[in-house]
Amino acid sequence: MLYEISDKAKKEVLKHCDNYEIYVEKAENFELDSQKTDLNFAKEEDNFGVGIRILNDDKIGFAFTSNIEQIPHTAKQAFLNSKLNEKDENFGFSNIEKEKEVKKLYDNKNKDLAIEDCVDFLKSMLNIAEEEKCEVTSGNFSKTSKKSLIINSNDISIYDKGTWFSTSIAVNARKGEELSSAYDYESSRFFDLNGETLTKNVCDIARKSIGGENIETKKREVVFDYHAAAGLLSTFISAFSADNVQRGRSILKDKIDKKIIDNNVSITNDSTLEKGLLSCKCDGEGTISKKTALVEDGILKSYIYDNYSSNKEGVESTSNGYRGSYSSIPQISPSNITFNFKKEESLDEIKDGFIATDVLGAHTANPISGDFSVEANNAFLIENGEITKSVKKAMISGNIFEILNDCRKLKSETKQFGPFIIPKIIINNLNVVG
Repeated sequence: MLYEISDKAKKEVLKHCDNYEIYVEKAENFELDSQKTDLNFAKEEDNFGVGIRILNDDKIGFAFTSNIEQIPHTAKQAFLNSKLNEKDENFGFSNIEKEKEVKKLYDNKNKDLAIEDCVDFLKSMLNIAEEEKCEVTSGNFSKTSKKSLIINSNDISIYDKGTWFSTSIAVNARKGEELSSAYDYESSRFFDLNGETLTKNVCDIARKSIGGENIETKKREVVFDYHAAAGLLSTFISAFSADNVQRGRSILKDKIDKKIIDNNVSITNDSTLEKGLLSCKCDGEGTISKKTALVEDGILKSYIYDNYSSNKEGVESTSNGYRGSYSSIPQISPSNITFNFKKEESLDEIKDGFIATDVLGAHTANPISGDFSVEANNAFLIENGEITKSVKKAMISGNIFEILNDCRKLKSETKQFGPFIIPKIIINNLNVVG
């Protein structure tokens, strides 16, 4: 079906221009929500659409449609839109490369997973929360499958497909008049989610967070749990965008081959990663997926590029031009960002520390300077190698670029949250305001 539609779009585009890119996408999504323990919302939807970009006289034009009958009009509209834009010789479409196999992106179980199975999965999590003496405030389960095809006038023709599964739960725990809440989620390319472990962990955190003590303001050894680390790293990774660098919006401008973080840390951007949440055969422009070393032993080695930004510098795209859907144009975005540490420390080596399960307000961090001030959520003290008292309220402030100059891995499992594949991270001498 996708090939037939792309052929139809190609015929229409060639009536106006011979330099083109056509992206066809079909996505199926099922989502199930609970309000408390009641399954109160279910949505099943199919999305289909075509996005067309035309490059005419160094002018780019874009249009999209979800109606097959409107493809002739969409092709013409993309051409007319190009006439309205300014010339820019840096626009260009991906060139053909040899495709690489990227493993474990599609779970065949998706086809056989009935709505009843999804309901049973979420209900089991809600029941476990009740058994754990916690009040469910919300729960969610979703599954998505997507097929896409991108072709262009440089003879690219790449078909890709993938599945995603996700579940989340939020609970309250009570003790007398005191109440505490906690939330967590899990995502995978396969239906191998462990709802029981997820729910029990959330309930455990909620119970342990009840009450809490006030703490004195001082610099501490701080452990960022997965959610907390991922929240702050979103600001950090935006500095690697070549577009931000070229616009003077990144502190990493002119820092290639210079030390930017602790030399025990290396960072890679890898869209070929087996079972990676953001892995794919190619990006949204048809550039074959790659593994790129961004930082090696603390030294900046590369930014992340799409076609436009790479053409401006005369370098190769790192295959980071991604689309939100057929209705949007590609923009620079990270894929699977892996943090590797040479230094590792176990919890029992921390004598006087602080651990934040999550942080609130990470989105308010300054994307250029890296300064942040966030509220620690579900936070605890670490005393003589043990997680002890819960903390009633605390703020953490610092600079994301500076704190990564003095960091190491806490001995822990490595997990993926969003684009980040990380362990729990220890930061030295971070300001914690009680």
